[in-house]
Amino acid sequence: MTSNYPRIAFLGIGLMGAPMTRNLLDAGFPMTLWNRTTSKCDPFVDEATIAETPADAVREADIVITMLENGDVVEDVLVGQGAMEALKPGALVIDMSSVQPSLARRHAELAQARGVGYVDAPVSGGTVGAAEARLSIMAGGSEADVDRARPVFEAMGKCTRIGPVGAGQLAKLANQAIVGITIGAVSEALLLAAKGGADPAAVREALMGGFAGSRILELHGQRMIERDFAPGAPSRIQLKDLRMILDEARAEGLTLPLAQQVHNEYLSLVANGHSDVDHSGLLLELEHLNGTLMGSLGRGPKE
Repeated sequence: MTSNYPRIAFLGIGLMGAPMTRNLLDAGFPMTLWNRTTSKCDPFVDEATIAETPADAVREADIVITMLENGDVVEDVLVGQGAMEALKPGALVIDMSSVQPSLARRHAELAQARGVGYVDAPVSGGTVGAAEARLSIMAGGSEADVDRARPVFEAMGKCTRIGPVGAGQLAKLANQAIVGITIGAVSEALLLAAKGGADPAAVREALMGGFAGSRILELHGQRMIERDFAPGAPSRIQLKDLRMILDEARAEGLTLPLAQQVHNEYLSLVANGHSDVDHSGLLLELEHLNGTLMGSLGRGPKE
């Protein structure tokens, strides 16, 4: 079955990469995996080849997917550790990490010089979306390269081509601006209601049926009420994305006051030791600022 499928090298088997790899294997793709901490590849050792270096991983790959923490790590893996040099002509690089649009364009130029295609394809949907193969995939690249990647994307979620290289990353920045600002709005709204004596769980339920209803209110509002801040998307990653949003805005001569304010709140959250809490844990910084706790499900506000 797998003989007609392109071989995929997947670099980065973390919170997102592991479930994405699972879905690609289940779809029948032959795979070679690499991760800095090799033990994270262990669940797939009977189904995939495990490589010792990024260069070894990509050497025979038709498609290379990177799912790494930030642009510096992507640069190190692709360029510093020689993966780009080891690519075979005609291969396709798909960077599904969230990186600066300018870095995506630079990597595309390096790929083109080697006769290799390139698509930037960051995702939204978190670990739940990754596990359920329901990721929203925002692709930047030529129509031909994105079309070539579609069978791979279909195993992980739904792809929308945004435009040329770098456009996928711009869409992800837009997504993260809305996510970060909305998490801030939901945390303020629930704390305000709870402090006044309302049950935040009932408030969330009521708001879900109106104009304020959103995926953030549904999922992250529930996390706040249950105080379940185990990371789906760690706060340090949200902070990194907000920093990129502000950098891109500055480069385009824009001022984004809401993004700036939420960036500052995440900066404080991380500085106070919460870098690895879920990004819905922005509530913790708001509670710290106000010297009060919202309270948990069914218990009403905590005085």
